[in-house]
Amino acid sequence: MKLHILGCHAATPSMKGNPTSQILEIRDHIFLIDCGEGTQVQLRKHKIKFSRLNHIFISHLHGDHFFGLPGLISTFQLLGREKELHIYGPEGIKEVILLLLRVGNSWTGYQLVFHELKDTNPELIFEDEKVKVSTIPLKHRVYTNGFLFEEKPRERGLNMEAVAKYKIDKAYFKNIKKGKDAVSASGEKIGNSDLTFDPPEPKSYAYCSDTAYDESRVDYIAGADLLYHEATFLSTEASLAEKTGHSTALQAAQIALKAGVKKLILGHFSTRYKNMDLFLKEAAVQFPDTVLAEDGKVFEI
Repeated sequence: MKLHILGCHAATPSMKGNPTSQILEIRDHIFLIDCGEGTQVQLRKHKIKFSRLNHIFISHLHGDHFFGLPGLISTFQLLGREKELHIYGPEGIKEVILLLLRVGNSWTGYQLVFHELKDTNPELIFEDEKVKVSTIPLKHRVYTNGFLFEEKPRERGLNMEAVAKYKIDKAYFKNIKKGKDAVSASGEKIGNSDLTFDPPEPKSYAYCSDTAYDESRVDYIAGADLLYHEATFLSTEASLAEKTGHSTALQAAQIALKAGVKKLILGHFSTRYKNMDLFLKEAAVQFPDTVLAEDGKVFEI
C-alpha cells in the first residue's frame, strides 16, 4: 500500500503548498482522495497515470477539496477516455458537476457514475475481491465523510517444497490457497498448514479530512495501519478550531492514541503558520509515531 500526498494545505493554494488531494495505491487500484485545485498538475508532476484512475472519493463540498474535479473530468475527455469514472461524494456533487458541463456544452464521451452520500452512519461504498471502502462520518460545518480503505485477506502462499515433497497434483492448488487440505499422490490427507505459508496481514488506511474533535469516530478507525488526520490549527488557536469545525495537532494525536492506530500523518495545515515543526512537536507529546504530510511525499505501508 502506498500513499502519495499531492496536497495537504488548507483553504487556498500557495507557491509552497496545494489544497488537499491524495493518491492511494492499494491492491492494483489507484484511488484519488479529494481533488483540490491543481490536482491534475500534481498528478502529472508525480507521474501518476491518469488512465488508472477509476474511482474518486470526495470528502465534502468545500472548494479546497473538490474544485480540481471539473478540470480533471474535462482533461479525461480531452485524453479520449472511454472507461466510466466513479465519483463518491456528498449529495449535490452530481448537480454541481453536471451544471458546469452543461453551461459549457462540454459533455464527456465516457460515463460519469455518481455515488451520492447522505448517511450519517458508516456505510460500505465500494467493494471487490481485494478491497473495501467505507465512510467515516466526520463533524464539520457541512456534511463530511472520511474514508476507511481496507485490504481483504490474501490467499495463503503455496509452499512449493512441501507440494513437491508430497507430490500434490496441481488440480488442488487453487483450493489449497483458499485454506483447504489436499491429498498426496499416495492418498494421504495433508493438512493445509503443511502446504502453505500465512499471507501478509491485511492493511488499512483511514483518511479523516476536515473535522472537529470527535471521539465517536475512534471505533471506526481502531487499529488502522495509517491514519491521516487534519490538524488545521495548533492548540493556541483551539477556540478557532472549535468555531470552524477543525482540529488541532494535539487533538489529532489524541484520536490516534484512543484508536490505537500504528502511525499518524498530520495535514490540512493553515497557512497562518510558518513553522510546521510546531505541529509535530505538539502531537508527539500524545502520539510519538507522528509524521507531517508534505506535498510530494510518499508513505509506504
